[in-house]
Amino acid sequence: MIHVSIVEDDLDIQRTLALIIDGTPGFACTHTYNDGESAIVGILKHRPDVVLMDVNLPGKSGIECVKQLKEERPEMDIIMLTVKSDDKTVFDSLCAGATGYLLKHTPPVNLLVAIKEVHEGGAPMSMEIARKVLKSFQPTPHSPLSERETDILRKLCEGENYKSIAEALFISGHTVRTHIKNIYSKLHVNSRGEAVKKAIKNKLI
Repeated sequence: MIHVSIVEDDLDIQRTLALIIDGTPGFACTHTYNDGESAIVGILKHRPDVVLMDVNLPGKSGIECVKQLKEERPEMDIIMLTVKSDDKTVFDSLCAGATGYLLKHTPPVNLLVAIKEVHEGGAPMSMEIARKVLKSFQPTPHSPLSERETDILRKLCEGENYKSIAEALFISGHTVRTHIKNIYSKLHVNSRGEAVKKAIKNKLI
């Protein structure tokens, strides 16, 4: 069972999301929050598996919430779920520690897939956001990664899992895991979310 908390000030959207999650086997909406301050207190207390976080909230913004929550619980999986797709909001969210970034028009089935994916170590993004990220940040000539490692890091940033990466690059899952281990070592990170954030911040893809 994947326990999900929702941080959303629009009550209609909040109820719809809760119904979708609770109505799907293997998922449970444990808590909902209307503002950032109460969300931080409740999430740190109840420790859900995945958090769906809006950006525009009364008081503390969603990005500020992500930063504070990740400082307290670095391993927490937080997906931004917002209407905002401008470069600054996307970049600031990922740098704050968001593990995924989805737009609110994401179909329910895709939302559930993204929740499951992030819970399993992925970094899901709406296709529009993934394209924006890849287009906005150009490769740097000083990357410590090999060409193959860069290819795999790019796939990670697109939200693909180990199996799909292996199939796309015609290599084994074991080889993918070895490359990812080397990527983590070279970038001095310990998780997929940290690798994605550093790739974007340092223009490694």
